[in-house]
Amino acid sequence: MASLDPADKALIIKRLKRAQGQMGGIIRMLEDERACRDVVTQLAAVSKAIDRAGFALIASGLKACASAESAAAATSSDGGGSSANSDTHSSAGSGTGGTPTQQPCLTVAELEKLFLSLA
Repeated sequence: MASLDPADKALIIKRLKRAQGQMGGIIRMLEDERACRDVVTQLAAVSKAIDRAGFALIASGLKACASAESAAAATSSDGGGSSANSDTHSSAGSGTGGTPTQQPCLTVAELEKLFLSLA
């Protein structure tokens, strides 16, 4: 998957940290022997929060891959691009100095499999 937009990544991490806090609350509820209905309600909420983070991750990945595809198409239509570069869509840094290296975009089948794993 291409590198995530930093703003999208921050929102996904925020959602997951919130879900992590909810999990701590659920554990405390169980330890305090709270009502089953209350615990299950909170479990459903944390499950939904994690699902939303997963969907946001997939959506951000799709957006990044679409941008990479557009950039690769524009480069190749200008005659300056290499066809070998269109397989990896790697326009980011080399990965040194803390800069993440872009990974190849996922195929439609891979994205579909990820999406369905959350459904």
